[in-house]
Amino acid sequence: MLTRRDFLAAGTAAAALAASPSRALAQTPKRGGTIAIRAWDPPHFDASLVHAYKTHVAISFTHSRLLRYRAGAAVKPGSLVIEGDLAESWTQPSDTTYVFRLRRGVRFHAKPPVNGRELTAEDVKFTFERMLTEAGSNASMYRAIAKVEAADRYTVRFTLSEPFAWFLDMVASPMAGGIVARECVEKWGDLKKPEAVIGTGPWMLESYRPNVSLTMIRHPGYFVPGLPYIDRVELLVDEDNASRMAAFLSGRYDLGWEFPGTINRTDWVQIKDRLGQTRPTLRTVEFPSNVVNDLAMRTDQKPWSDVRVRQAVSLALDRREIIEATLEGEGVVNGPMAAALTDWALPIDQLGAGARYYRHDPVEGKRLLAAAGYPNGFPASICFNSYGSTVLVDTVQLVIKHLKSVGIDAKLDQKEYGAYQASCRLGKFDSLVFGPLTPFLEPDNFLFGQYFTGEPRNRSHVKDPALDDLLVRQRRAMDVKARRDIINDIQRHLAKQQYYVHAPTGTYIAVWDGALKNYGPNLGYDYGGRLITAWLDR
Repeated sequence: MLTRRDFLAAGTAAAALAASPSRALAQTPKRGGTIAIRAWDPPHFDASLVHAYKTHVAISFTHSRLLRYRAGAAVKPGSLVIEGDLAESWTQPSDTTYVFRLRRGVRFHAKPPVNGRELTAEDVKFTFERMLTEAGSNASMYRAIAKVEAADRYTVRFTLSEPFAWFLDMVASPMAGGIVARECVEKWGDLKKPEAVIGTGPWMLESYRPNVSLTMIRHPGYFVPGLPYIDRVELLVDEDNASRMAAFLSGRYDLGWEFPGTINRTDWVQIKDRLGQTRPTLRTVEFPSNVVNDLAMRTDQKPWSDVRVRQAVSLALDRREIIEATLEGEGVVNGPMAAALTDWALPIDQLGAGARYYRHDPVEGKRLLAAAGYPNGFPASICFNSYGSTVLVDTVQLVIKHLKSVGIDAKLDQKEYGAYQASCRLGKFDSLVFGPLTPFLEPDNFLFGQYFTGEPRNRSHVKDPALDDLLVRQRRAMDVKARRDIINDIQRHLAKQQYYVHAPTGTYIAVWDGALKNYGPNLGYDYGGRLITAWLDR
């Protein structure tokens, strides 16, 4: 088992921290060069209409948002400080009004049908109104918006239907906030085609070869003079883990091949010594992951509508075995919220009466199933996609074993990624789904989007009026302490109900080439944002 001390020692041996952030920042940036990153083939390119990291990672290079999260070598992983992107300033005249002042001279990529014209407040208005009216899975992030107005060419006013404490976080999110041009939607009907990938971001999509690669080139008209420094970004699709590992060992990739630029601990243990010889200038840093894998259940149907069945599932999971077998002994048990969100997630021992359901107790699980009318258990199916992750495959095999310990005979129903996203990911399944939740950067999306009645991402079909009331109340609580108290009540309620059963989470090992300067890894999909001010010293 690789302990934290072993990991840190290995990082030192590989010269993982060869250059401090202050030293990287003090050097004179160089223009040019190509960075190669292992990526994924998007199901399509319309970021507003899909909750798929494969799309959002690609769009992070090409589209700008009103706000973004600060990036760079000086930013500590897990730190999520909001700053302006397209907005040079913003104000909040009331609890339900936000006014954004746009930068002047921001230009779209010089491609038809937009042809490099200036971005205006009308583009922002069009983007958000489209998200609210299209049947997309991201609408819940912005449903509080009652009206968007272009007050003048460079001023946008949002009026909300009610106070929404997370509004600025949603605007800064790399998952849906990219501003698009009306002309593209009018020409193609939607933005799913690669030809429609036209934004104001630091890079432009030059070419797309399905299941092979995406090539981004520097946007010469980017609104920050001189940026980005890197001329070309090669996003290489590689779904074979042995191939990815060999490619990284040979120096093909500049970032770790797992999301978000990391190497999973199992693979790291195998190759860290060789990397110390073949790539001695690699840098690494470790930080908690906010990717949570869970079992979603059809709680609107038997047997999953019985809370005792759901509690039995949670008791069946041997979370410690999952940590030892798939995470090399380094992991954390998640409650109802990702433990990585340390400012908001309650530790297990603070979850009240529901804390008992996070222990491994198959005997009690069998008793609960019998009390619910299933003394001999029952069969089930688990909808699943591997996301190209060997860790996820290993984890679901353990989950199947653990379910059998209480009498649930689960069979794996494997689906192609696109089919999984279009069906099981959105609640269209018969029994169970196992897979990762979107790694959101704030609590509301982990809670409201996943649990509120009728939300597209409520894939367990939860319908709980008391919970709905709490979810709305936390959104309206502008006072942070009051909001935290409500969120704590939500977590304790969810611990008892077990609408979703969460598996443990590991810690990221972010890895990047020593030639990549002023780069800082962090949570989330914003690969492009983390590379805007980075440069290559080679």
